[in-house]
Amino acid sequence: MLIIGHREVRDIFKRKEPEILSLVADAYRLHDEGRSALPHSVFLRFPGDDRNRIIGLPAHLGGAQPVAGMKWIASFPGNVERGQERASASIVLNSMRDGQPEAFLEASLISAKRTGASAALAAGLLGTEAEPQGMSLIGLGPINLEVLRFTKARLPSLIEVTLFDLDGERAHAFAAKARRIVPGLAVRYAATCQQAIAAHRLVSFATTAGTPHVDLTAATPGTTVLHVSLRDLSVPAVLGAQNVVDDTDHVCRERTSLHLTEQTIGGREFVDAEIGALLRDPESFRRDPQRVTVFSPFGLGVLDLALAQWVTQQARKFGIGTHVDDFLPMSVAGAPL
Repeated sequence: MLIIGHREVRDIFKRKEPEILSLVADAYRLHDEGRSALPHSVFLRFPGDDRNRIIGLPAHLGGAQPVAGMKWIASFPGNVERGQERASASIVLNSMRDGQPEAFLEASLISAKRTGASAALAAGLLGTEAEPQGMSLIGLGPINLEVLRFTKARLPSLIEVTLFDLDGERAHAFAAKARRIVPGLAVRYAATCQQAIAAHRLVSFATTAGTPHVDLTAATPGTTVLHVSLRDLSVPAVLGAQNVVDDTDHVCRERTSLHLTEQTIGGREFVDAEIGALLRDPESFRRDPQRVTVFSPFGLGVLDLALAQWVTQQARKFGIGTHVDDFLPMSVAGAPL
């Protein structure tokens, strides 16, 4: 068993945005081709607690280097008030030869970076500006920091952000981190969520909202909304937009804004496209420049596995990580000792 900790994952990921974007795009294409197995995520909730949860994402991704495993990610929003990260995660990878676990990774960065890369791919595919200069970030935690990082890598013209968070101190701390990622970045602060939505034609939501709280009436025609946190937008906002998702069956679950929309109208005809199909054939979806387009990614486990497999390969190549040789039962001629 190879164990790869947070610092080791962080070091492997340094300045690897192009590689990560490519890995995520390839995983989406394979999934769209039907070369994956992706059961519904398992949500572990606790009696009398409607805020905290742990989610299990089992998955298999095929292709030239097939991989199988599971991400186990906890979301405890109260951690933020205690100065801790909201989410923590780990991934186990299983051998495709005999099914035995062969790598165990700290996965908070894997989860955040695949999310940021996913949003950036959508921004590049769906945006109505050839060289967008600004974007609005609503909800200022680690996820939107990665959205900014990967959007800058995908759209180098980006030089300005407008920030909104309910916590003003959090917004200023985020700005300092953002400027380290994008030197010379111009930063503005919005007084309201609607002001942030109106500021640019590229908007990213990465909040901890559990129920819809905002519409898109302030959005300029042609705005692209990266609805990463999935539960911010009202049903009318969803119905008024073109909607692109990562997987329709997965995203219309667990009381996401799209799930609530499906329950309201009794169908899923409001979903216009899936991102894997767009990556395979960009002409398969016609973007209306006069409407808002919303990208709502549920967060597919195949993306986590694609990055975890690559990290594991890099760790083995450069001798990174801790090998635990006696993790599994030993056997002689197939008989357990």
